[in-house]
Amino acid sequence: QVQLVESGGGLVQPGGSLRLSCAASGSIFGINDMGWYRQAPGKQRELVASISRGGSTKYADSVKGRITISRDNAKNTVYLQMNSLKPEDTAVYYCNADVSRVGEILAHKYWGQGTQVTVSS
Repeated sequence: QVQLVESGGGLVQPGGSLRLSCAASGSIFGINDMGWYRQAPGKQRELVASISRGGSTKYADSVKGRITISRDNAKNTVYLQMNSLKPEDTAVYYCNADVSRVGEILAHKYWGQGTQVTVSS
């Protein structure tokens, strides 16, 4: 069993900052790509940012320059530092990880439960 637990969401004013964390636990052998997705009401879930085990990153065009993804491989944790937040960043943010479990050959994608981020004055 693998679990991803997110934390750090909340209410912030436009222009403010938040830092999300997601810790993976369980019978983990290794984690490949990790990422953050978000889903706003009435919209499809979209990729915000992803990071490989080696640290290569990808960002959605809408967040470039404002949001930074990072990870701590020793802690099986991925972070999302969000600055200069806008109302359109309001969404439920989900952590995703491509995990190889102990004793298994293939990796599988796991999701966190989601954390609400609301940007409003």
